[in-house]
Amino acid sequence: MIEFFIGVDGGGSGTRVRLARADGVELAEGASGPSGLMHGIAKAWSAVADAAAQAFRAAGLDLPAPARIAIGLGLAGVHNRQWAAEFVAANPGYARVALESDGHTTVLGAHAGQPGAIIALGTGSVGEIKLADGRHVEVGGWGFPAGDEASGAWMGLRAINHVQQVLDGRLPADAFATDVANACGGDRNAIQTWLAQATQTNYAQLARVVLQHGDSNAIARAILLAAGHEVELMANALDASGTLPIALCGGLAAPLRPYLPAALLPRLVAPQGDSAAGALRLIRQRLKD
Repeated sequence: MIEFFIGVDGGGSGTRVRLARADGVELAEGASGPSGLMHGIAKAWSAVADAAAQAFRAAGLDLPAPARIAIGLGLAGVHNRQWAAEFVAANPGYARVALESDGHTTVLGAHAGQPGAIIALGTGSVGEIKLADGRHVEVGGWGFPAGDEASGAWMGLRAINHVQQVLDGRLPADAFATDVANACGGDRNAIQTWLAQATQTNYAQLARVVLQHGDSNAIARAILLAAGHEVELMANALDASGTLPIALCGGLAAPLRPYLPAALLPRLVAPQGDSAAGALRLIRQRLKD
């Protein structure tokens, strides 16, 4: 018998879960490390388990057997169908598993299951719309480094490229380049080592340095304005008519707002819920189907 629902939002930087009773009453939240499938199937399930255990502790409950839990997940990396199939096959015993992309669950959460669009801006980026007929259409989300425009990793890649040009003498030194270089080890040899090992998450951590210099450095500001332009392109591709609400979600949504084109701002609405809330909605719906 299913007694609990868990909704999971899992990306390249971290995992958040929302715990609810079977009657729909939400109890607590939990968080852990990355559970995007690009980090590996075992690591993804481990992060989910850690976050779920935190949520039960926060609710003052003993951790039940997975067979008493139905779980909905919105995870980065689901577009790789092999990874998705391997993840579901590795289910550690949950009564039901519903897996979709983090974009899918984000749009469900942002508009409480109603038609609308989202653009999620975090370690990666993706746009998704739920149309009036119930279909979901995605824009972006191609993954780093080939895609994920306007994401933290996308900005970090451009920031470290600026450092390379400064260290080579192709561009003059500035405080922005110095701070990015220090975040990656400081000198040329240390930066080379950083580059050889850097993951999407490491690049995304440089976005905070870009934002810190957005008001004072032309290169940093250009990166942020380019990110804003990419957000507008995604919005127009999602809904060329401009009739459905668009919610910006993720950790970079608020910091990037000052750099968005003015024409986009009237189309934006605040999200009603997050991706974890959307994942709860997903698993409840799947149990009804």
